[in-house]
Amino acid sequence: MLPFKQETFFSRILLPSGDIAERPIEIRTHPITGRTCRITYSRGEEQEPGAESLPEPPPFAQNRDACPFCRARLADRTPRFPPEVWSQGRMVRGSSILFPNLFPYGRYSAVSLFDDQHFVEIGTARLEAYADSFLNCRDYLMQILSHDSAAVFMAVTQNHLPSAGGSLLHPHLQVQADRTPANHQRFLQSRAHGHRRQFGTRLFSDYLAMEKQAGRRWIGATGSWQWLAAFAPEGFFEIWGILPDITTLRNTTEAHWQTLAQGVLNVQNFYRSLGRNGYNLGLLFLEDGSDDLELRVILRVRSNYAPWVRSDFTGFEVMLGDMATFSAPEATAETARAFWREAPRFS
Repeated sequence: MLPFKQETFFSRILLPSGDIAERPIEIRTHPITGRTCRITYSRGEEQEPGAESLPEPPPFAQNRDACPFCRARLADRTPRFPPEVWSQGRMVRGSSILFPNLFPYGRYSAVSLFDDQHFVEIGTARLEAYADSFLNCRDYLMQILSHDSAAVFMAVTQNHLPSAGGSLLHPHLQVQADRTPANHQRFLQSRAHGHRRQFGTRLFSDYLAMEKQAGRRWIGATGSWQWLAAFAPEGFFEIWGILPDITTLRNTTEAHWQTLAQGVLNVQNFYRSLGRNGYNLGLLFLEDGSDDLELRVILRVRSNYAPWVRSDFTGFEVMLGDMATFSAPEATAETARAFWREAPRFS
C-alpha cells in the first residue's frame, strides 16, 4: 500500500594509504512524499566540531533586560489582539501567555509563551509549562475558527535557538491560521484525500501500522501519541509523533496535548544526549471539514548554536533537493527508546 523503497550502493575509492575502500550510500524514498534522501554512512566517521557535548548557553542567555517576552516588559513590548478576535487582548492558559506576532507570517499569526523562564536548555522545560503553551495554541486556533471559518490552514511550530531560526531565546511556540495553504498543507491535503479515496483508510494510520509491524523504527508511545523515527528523514535525527484517528482540533482532549508535550520532551532529551541544542518542531492542521489527515508532529535536530559549527544544510540539500544525513533511522529509534522508559509524567 505504501512503498518503503531503499537502495544501497557503494562508491569505490583509493585511500591515501593505497587501499581500496567501498563507501556505502543508501537512497530511501519517502513513502508519503515520494522525495528521496541519502544516508552517507561514511560521513558519520567525521568529528563534527561543537557537537562533542552540549555547548554552553549563548553568551546573552541571561540578558533578560532586552527581552520583550519576559513578564517585566511583556505588557509594554508585545501587541494585543483586536477586540473582534479576543476582547481581553492576550490569551492566558496556566503559565502560558499568547498574543499576536509582531511580525506576522499570515492573516492570523501569534506567539505562545511557556512561562517566565528566559532561557531553557533543550530537554529541561517544565512539562506543565509545555502543555499549557500547546493548550493555549489550541484555544487560539479554535477561537480563530469561530471568528473566520475560512482560515482552515493551521500550524504550530517551534524554532529553538538561532541555529533553528529562532529570533528570541525566550521559549515560545509560533501558531498560525490562514485562508491560503502553505506548500506542505496543500500537498498533504491532496495526498491524504487521494489515499482515502483509493484505499478507504487514512494515510498516517496505514503508515503507522506498517512501521509498527516492521518494528525497526518504532520508538514508543505517550498516551495516544505514537512515536517513530522517520523512514526517509528530511532532517537530522527526524522523529514523528502520530495521533491515530484524530483529524481535527475539535476532537482533541486536554490529555492529548499533555501527552504530546511529554513526547516532545522525550525527543528533546534524546537530542540533548547527542550534544545537540537546537531543533525545529512542526504540527499542521487542516480544519476544512475533511476527515483524512490525522495529526502528526515532526521534530528535527539542527546544527548546534555554538562558534564555528557547521550548518546542517549543504549545497546538496539546498541545490539538489535531497537530504543527506549520516545515520540510519533504525539507529535513531534504537537510541531514542531509552528516553521513553524514563520520562516526565503528569501526576
